[in-house]
Amino acid sequence: MPKGFMGGMPNMNNLMKQAQKLQKQMADKQKELEDRSIEVSAGGGAVKIVINGKKEIKSIKLSDDVVDRDDIEMLEDLIITAVNEGIRQADELHSKEISKLTGGMPTGLF
Repeated sequence: MPKGFMGGMPNMNNLMKQAQKLQKQMADKQKELEDRSIEVSAGGGAVKIVINGKKEIKSIKLSDDVVDRDDIEMLEDLIITAVNEGIRQADELHSKEISKLTGGMPTGLF
């Protein structure tokens, strides 16, 4: 038997306490991330969006010179680009902040 196996209960209790502490830290960090905002733009600032950590779009601002009735497709493409970049940055922020807590361990364990 591995050394300390029989008397390992206190170690298991310690491990459980550490896991619970990490779980609370992750929940707190998740809440913090949900409240943070990320501002991104596309088309050299023609389209700006603000997205939160829950990946909800909070605002979209369009530059006057990008609104062209004859080229709606370009505007649609710029909006899609800005939204996708916002989502990518929100995912990146989430991964970076959570990995600080977990030391790179898979987060599905908690």
